Amino acid sequence: MTSKQILDSFSETLMQDERILSAQERSLITTLLQHARATGGNPETREAVRSVIASAVGETVAQRAFAVLGGNIVERILEESLESTSERTPEILGPKDPQPPGKGPQTPGKPLKTPFEPQAPGKGPETPGVKPPLKEPQPPGVKSPLVEPQPPGGPLKPVEPQSPGKGPQGPQVKTPTRHGETTTAVSETRVAVVERPATLPAKCVVLDEFLAPQEVEELMRFTLEHEADFQTSEVVSPTEEHGIINYEHRRSRVLMDLEKHQDIILDRIKSALPQVLDKLGMEEFTIEEVEAQVTASNDGDYFHFHSDNGSEKVRARHLTFVYFFHREPRQFEGGELRIHDAQLEEGIYVSAGSYQTIVPQQNQIVFFPCELMHEITAVKCSSLLFADSRFTLNGWLRQ
Repeated sequence: MTSKQILDSFSETLMQDERILSAQERSLITTLLQHARATGGNPETREAVRSVIASAVGETVAQRAFAVLGGNIVERILEESLESTSERTPEILGPKDPQPPGKGPQTPGKPLKTPFEPQAPGKGPETPGVKPPLKEPQPPGVKSPLVEPQPPGGPLKPVEPQSPGKGPQGPQVKTPTRHGETTTAVSETRVAVVERPATLPAKCVVLDEFLAPQEVEELMRFTLEHEADFQTSEVVSPTEEHGIINYEHRRSRVLMDLEKHQDIILDRIKSALPQVLDKLGMEEFTIEEVEAQVTASNDGDYFHFHSDNGSEKVRARHLTFVYFFHREPRQFEGGELRIHDAQLEEGIYVSAGSYQTIVPQQNQIVFFPCELMHEITAVKCSSLLFADSRFTLNGWLRQ
């Protein structure tokens, strides 16, 4: 085996160990490189960007690999020590066979182990000096630049690698905030109870900086130019062939024809899908159809507690995605996505009293299974201007 083959094999092993490089960090690096290519420029500039990223990743991986290997060695020594203790033959009382001079007693079948020789000062592997490593997601409540959806009015800006203009940050999985709730929200969807689980725990994956800055700008411009094409939102009815308007359950406006923007976001979704499905604990599936729309939510708009595949007409929906965007600076409040822990009561899923909250953030996307019960809280937009609305490019992957 050549030196390159050995290094390639070692690199593959390191990439599979999330203690050294997590899936989120691999996705972040991939997206940074994709954006670097997408921004154009001459090959020398792109190669320089790649070299800088490679150097930073190499130093970070080296630091973590030394830590992991050292921990593994200690664990193995401890395990061998315990095994040696547990397998030792009980001492038999009585005369003992004389031992040769200078040699002590040995456990039958067990040779004496030679301890590691202490190394002289300055010898042995040293941890290379590195820049701060890529940060892992933090638990809710910890103010980290790469995690935790922030409340309206004072969002924490993620630390971003800068390029001309505002450079994109790669997708980073977030942990949504979990809350308690005293009110029980009831789903209006009633379907057969056959093989339905008794509980549906809330779960989702949140990725930041999903589109390139110019793509966000183009999507925003396209949305505002097509204000006249937005229609009143409908809800799926189990008794009607088409959707119906129900202001007591949902209030917003939607645009169904997204032109090129549907293909752009679908390409990005397909790229991130393996990571998303892994984090959600879902099996990979073949996408048979994609539904997508831009939803505009202005003052007083909302969407009550529901699921996205609760009737036969939408049963094939498998994964929901919600991409947030808006005009800067943001002129609305509310419009939070709440994904509930649900339990089955008399054939209807109701809130179990807790939920995860995702506060809309610019250029952020959320994925969750279609059967999960969720809601959109009321939006407050004092200007009442369409351009100041809470916008989402949301939809469903069918299998």
